Amino acid sequence: MNTNAIKPRKILRCLEKYRNSKAAIIITGFRRVGKTTVLKAVYDSTESSNKLFLDLETPVNQRLFANENYESIILSLQGLGIDFSRQSFIFLDEIQFVKNIPSVVKYLFDHYSVKFYLTGSSSFYLKNHFTESLAGRKYVFNLYPLDFEEFLWFKDIQYDLQAFAAVSPDVFYDRFFGLYNEYMEFGGFPQVALEKSSAEKRLKLNDIIGAYFQLDVQSLAHFKDNDNLKKLLFLLPRRIGSKLDTGKLAQALGVTRSTVQSYIGFFEQTFLVNLLKPFSRSRDVEIKKKPKIYLLDTGIIGSLEKMSTAQILENKVFNQLFARSAYDEQNNLADPLQYYATKQGQEIDFIYKQEIAYEVKQRASLHDVHNLKKRAQALGIPHYYVITLEQCPNHPRIIYPFFLHAENSPNR
Repeated sequence: MNTNAIKPRKILRCLEKYRNSKAAIIITGFRRVGKTTVLKAVYDSTESSNKLFLDLETPVNQRLFANENYESIILSLQGLGIDFSRQSFIFLDEIQFVKNIPSVVKYLFDHYSVKFYLTGSSSFYLKNHFTESLAGRKYVFNLYPLDFEEFLWFKDIQYDLQAFAAVSPDVFYDRFFGLYNEYMEFGGFPQVALEKSSAEKRLKLNDIIGAYFQLDVQSLAHFKDNDNLKKLLFLLPRRIGSKLDTGKLAQALGVTRSTVQSYIGFFEQTFLVNLLKPFSRSRDVEIKKKPKIYLLDTGIIGSLEKMSTAQILENKVFNQLFARSAYDEQNNLADPLQYYATKQGQEIDFIYKQEIAYEVKQRASLHDVHNLKKRAQALGIPHYYVITLEQCPNHPRIIYPFFLHAENSPNR
């Protein structure tokens, strides 16, 4: 796939493998993570003149699909250049703004040779409206903010992270440390990464949060009081990496626990938060234990409240590992990323694919390595690494977060 017109994204490699599939391709994710840009990249690289790109945030395009008469919709699409007598490609951006899109897509899919590429900002919408209409005939891809390697690509820094990690990462520590601090502070939204000044980055982040509440919440949420939804978001940064206690949150907001659960569910389904489930060899134990909560992006956290470097680092490492699991085509686990905790207080921050244990420390020590080794071995997890932000003596089990995307089995 030709990505010369845009900054490269890893999801493009995944999408390329399904170009010749008849199934509809759905790209979903939070607002401003780059869905439209990715969709346009696929559109530009589709070698056909019989193709059409429509932005459904535009009222004119919304009206086109609001017609309940499918033949009228077909005539409108023909007027825009689509020839339904041969293979056609239709790209629809932000489908959640048109309620009957699933039925229209199903009708065209069933009666004509149409390859659909769709984007949307809510997994709730997709699960509830596309499950039956395109059952077995769609592939859904989640797009997340930039991982650190993509962040470097957006900075036009084409360093070989894998080579650096394998040879001598300490040589490049000073170079990557400043970049990673920027990545932690302002996050991985593409538009934010491209801004030069801190002030402009913060303005972009504030705009993203504002647009989420003005557009996504207004169009997708059906709560009696959206003000409490917003208040809840401001309570979450201090709970990063903590077990989710809906009772305490309900008390703080003056609402019921079920209301908080609905709010958290909405945040999760619109990709604003992620819930990390516990690891256990017993499924019953997993179900009983509470999940931990993390936010989609550390730039958002910084716009809500000033947090410690340690908390920001833990959330950012979670973001990196979570995105890595999403683009891992070899993954066949329902929950490839988990945490581990015992009643005695022993913990492992992250367990990846039940194979690698990660502990996150602002400054790592050999004692941290020793403790993680014991816990990982007790669980039968073969690989273990302590992730540190501050520079420390070389050790094969201590790695910097800069190189998380450069390793199969990381080493220093």
